[in-house]
Order: sequence, then C-alpha cells, then structure tokens
Amino acid sequence: MRGLLLLAIALLALPAFGQAGRPVIGYLGAETPQAFEGRLRAFRQGLAEVNYIEGRNVQVEYRWAHADNARLPLLAQELVQKGAAVLVAPGSTAAAVAAKKATSTIPIVFAVSVDPVEAGLVRTMSRPGGNATGITSLNVQIASTRLHLLSDLVPSAKTFALLINPANPKNAAAIIDNVQVAAHAQRLQLQVVRTAGDEDLAVAFDNLARQQVGGIVIASDTYFIEHARELGKLALAKRIAAIHEAREFVDAGGLASYGSKLAEAHRLAGVYAGRILQGEKPGNLPVQRLSQVELFINQRTARALGITVPASLRQRADAVIE
Repeated sequence: MRGLLLLAIALLALPAFGQAGRPVIGYLGAETPQAFEGRLRAFRQGLAEVNYIEGRNVQVEYRWAHADNARLPLLAQELVQKGAAVLVAPGSTAAAVAAKKATSTIPIVFAVSVDPVEAGLVRTMSRPGGNATGITSLNVQIASTRLHLLSDLVPSAKTFALLINPANPKNAAAIIDNVQVAAHAQRLQLQVVRTAGDEDLAVAFDNLARQQVGGIVIASDTYFIEHARELGKLALAKRIAAIHEAREFVDAGGLASYGSKLAEAHRLAGVYAGRILQGEKPGNLPVQRLSQVELFINQRTARALGITVPASLRQRADAVIE
C-alpha cells in the first residue's frame, strides 16, 4: 500500500504528456488566434530556441477568450484539467490573473504590462517564488509619455481624452493614474473614456470629434491592440490626433504609436516555457523587463490633420511613414 502511494506521488510530480509522449503547454489567449498571429510566431520562435518544436516534441493546447475576459477563468480551468505541464498567459493581465487563480502548482509564464508584484502574480521581480514568472513591458509606465508625445505634436491643445477598457480593471486603473499625473503636471485637462466593443468605439470617436478634443491617448490593452487597425482608421476618418502602442495603428492611418516590442515579450515567454519544461523552477526565474520601445509617426496623417511634426520627434522616431 505504501509503495502504491509513493508511486502515485512520483507520477504527480512528473510533467504532463499529451500525444506521443509530448509535454503539454496550455496557452491562454485573451483574444483570437488571428489577432495573435505575429505573437504566436514569436512564441514558437522562443520555444525553438530551447529546442521545442510544436507538433514534434511539444504539444500546445490553445484556449481563446475572443475579447471576453469573463471567459478566462473557465478556460484556465480547462487547461488545468487537460493536465498542462506549463500554463502560458501572454499579452493580458486578465489572462495571467485567471491562470494564477486556476492553479497554485502548475508553472505559469505570463507577459503583462502592469507591475506583476502589484498584480499579485509574483513576490518579487528577481525571485518570483511560487509557480509564476514571465515578462513585463513598459507599456503601462510609458502611458504618460504617450500624452507628452501627443502634446508635442498638438502643442496648442489643452484637452485630451484617455481611452480605456473597463473590462480590464487593474490595467485600466494603473494607466489612468499614470496619465492623470502627467496631465496635471502639464496643466492639461484629461477626459477618461471607458469603452469596449466596436459600436462603443465608433460612438466614442463620434463624441470626441464633436467635442473637438486635442487628441486621444489609447490605453495599452489587448483589446485595443487587436483593434489597432480599426482604431487607426477611425482616428483618421474623424480627424483626431491619436497615439497607440502598436505600429499597426499607424500603418492604418493613426498619427503615432509608442510602445514596447510585443513580439519580443512573446518570444521570451516561449523561451521561459521551454526552460521550465526542461526542469527549471518558475520561482527561480526572474521576471524579465522589456526596456526597448519604438516610436512610429504617420507623416501623411499629420499633414491631413494640419500638424507639423517637430524635427526632434522625426529624429527620435524609429520610422516616419511618408
């Protein structure tokens, strides 16, 4: 009897395996595979760097919330029940929190924009402890810089809007605090607009265009990243100066973007997932902080809006779309 008990304990300690004995990674996505296409390529690249190829020697079980954060806890539980050896929750604070609540034993790799200590994901950045580690970007912290950049582009404006997603409350609260402090320091008026959903976005831009706000800072949020191109087209159609975190927004007609390299966070998440499969403990892997940021400016949109891009910003930009 004692021998059977020891065997059961030993089996529980082993990583979970799927088809053909391959270890299983549970991937919890807040959006859709189409929205995450580029980031999935980067994640798989990270896995390959530590010798894991999906379908060959590792199996990935995907669960997608389709921009409905309320679905994330149930999807996380499904991945736990599938026997995932590692849970990966990149690109969304809500996904990371759902994974953390779903298990205290299965290793978790996250990629978030908020402070993971304040979010309750880890104990410290250097020694996470527990079962989670991952990557954090500067996208929340540099929200105030987006306001500064937009103010430099539209120096005569004194009223700006901040577009946030109320379905991601921890992320939204951190960004609101960050941008409000910056607005107060610059003596700017800031209107916080809570919106999510295609119809809400269109209505919000209609209202802000009528109010003739000086510009819109779009919060770092998975939902807004997925809809970067739609937001860029909306901003151009409504003739509103706006800044986003993703280049796709600028490519679609938005004025500017400033943010961390999203693909790099997902590549690093893939590396960490592979290292954990190889036996490393998440509590011993320090949370990595992305420090690189990119600035893109759409010169065509600037001309259409009657904006003269300062030479200092042109020189600072990673690319200016002519």
